[in-house]
Amino acid sequence: MKKIRISAVSYTNTKPFIYGLQHTGFVDKIELSLDTPTDCAQKLIDDVADIGLIPVAATLSLPNWEIVSDYCIGAVGAVNSVFIFSNCPVHDIKYLQLDPESRSSNNLARVLLKNYWKISPELIERAPNYSLSTEPDTAFVQIGDRTFGKKDQYKYVYDLAEEWQKFTGLPFVFAGWIANKPIPHDFMLEFNAALKYGLDHRQELFKELPMRDDFDIVDYLMVKIDFDLTEGKKKALYMFLDYIKQLND
Repeated sequence: MKKIRISAVSYTNTKPFIYGLQHTGFVDKIELSLDTPTDCAQKLIDDVADIGLIPVAATLSLPNWEIVSDYCIGAVGAVNSVFIFSNCPVHDIKYLQLDPESRSSNNLARVLLKNYWKISPELIERAPNYSLSTEPDTAFVQIGDRTFGKKDQYKYVYDLAEEWQKFTGLPFVFAGWIANKPIPHDFMLEFNAALKYGLDHRQELFKELPMRDDFDIVDYLMVKIDFDLTEGKKKALYMFLDYIKQLND
């Protein structure tokens, strides 16, 4: 029987899920690859993966999709790894450099710029040094492990999950376990149980993870990342997709 192909994000926020897949032995039943969020999404779009932990904005590029897990990469308030870093207050930003590794976070920034902050800076894709901002009116979006320990380096820092909650009153879902085709129910149950095992054994995972002096990884994976795909997060997910569709109106 052909193994189901699963693409997961290679960031620290996915480590509990990978721990669960490995330590339950479920990883032997699947074909697993670890990718950037953008590559993870593209694999599902190109049908070279069957399930992906993909940025939720990428579902808009899939003709058919369904959520296949009770878990996600989400946050209730500040997530501490998805930011706009800026040299000026947000309303003074003239240029915003987008993160080449992110779909959802770039779109989240665009949604907040238009609907919450009500500003329209020039958006710059594929800036040569997108995460370096020396101009006083230039800012950039950055996500994931590359943001660890970076908050003190910029005068103005905007946590996009926190700003979304201020705007909507809702939590946020950055990535969900999405399938591009029907997946057998028994497989989904076992997959979900393996993910839960990883979440339930985060304390054991911490013994394996290298810790940092400039970033609290335990707080990040126990508090800041909220892994349960609640009804509030589902509501936020569909609201976010609606806002993305309206971006060019």
